[in-house]
Amino acid sequence: MRRTSAVLLIIGALNSLWAGAAAAPPAVSEVRLYALDCGHASFTDMGFFSDTGEYAGQSGAIADPCFLIRHPKGTLLWDTGLGDKLAANPAGLDPEPGVHLSVPVTLVGQLAALGLTPADVTYVAFSHFHFDHTGNANLFGASNWIVNKAELAAALGPNPPSAVDPALISAYKTAKTRQIDGDLDVFGDGSVTILKAPGHTPGHQVLELKLAKAGVVVLSGDLYHQRRSRAERLVPPFNSSRADTLASMDRIERIVKNTHARFVIQHDAADFAALPKFPAYLD
Repeated sequence: MRRTSAVLLIIGALNSLWAGAAAAPPAVSEVRLYALDCGHASFTDMGFFSDTGEYAGQSGAIADPCFLIRHPKGTLLWDTGLGDKLAANPAGLDPEPGVHLSVPVTLVGQLAALGLTPADVTYVAFSHFHFDHTGNANLFGASNWIVNKAELAAALGPNPPSAVDPALISAYKTAKTRQIDGDLDVFGDGSVTILKAPGHTPGHQVLELKLAKAGVVVLSGDLYHQRRSRAERLVPPFNSSRADTLASMDRIERIVKNTHARFVIQHDAADFAALPKFPAYLD
């Protein structure tokens, strides 16, 4: 009887291992960049995107993507969008006059299309902690969080920035978290690098990718919000530091020039649309 029980236990353990192996996402041999639709926002007046009046009185819309980077050593989710809960409102929401938010498809659903769950994401990192970049952050409590020290300190301070909701990032308390204050080579081979670029917020960052076919790609975070913002070096009045913003623009533009990078303005609808449509990817 004891021997039979032991055999059954071993068989059960093996079955669990086999089931886990079957459920594991397929490995990749190269770095891939997926652009995920994590929301949209429209405004009757875009004036708050420049402190020198260029957008005053103009209506407009922005994209709010997330980016999944698959690497032979794991996965990185860059920004987490507006939040899947908004998808329960097909018509979208108007949180305040002149602002409309919508999430047409969930982040979790897009991950599932790749055979992934939030628990399969190795790392989660953020360009910054504004609510439109952290809406799904707490779904990734099992992931390793990479957070900028200055960004976290501002979010947890006595007066968090107005667009930051500390509750949206509360999973950092129990997640395995690495705090950084400079650049970081995420996988240790130079292919995925977080670049320090403060100014929009105290710990704002951008992401540099080195892809085998597509070459270098830089994801902007909120260094700029529109193509015009980049062309004219426009600074929103709600940025934490105008001087730091301009310095970060200088630094990142030098990197883009020196590496011949493709620069993707995350919130620019045309830049987002120009990326391969999910589930296609850049590699």
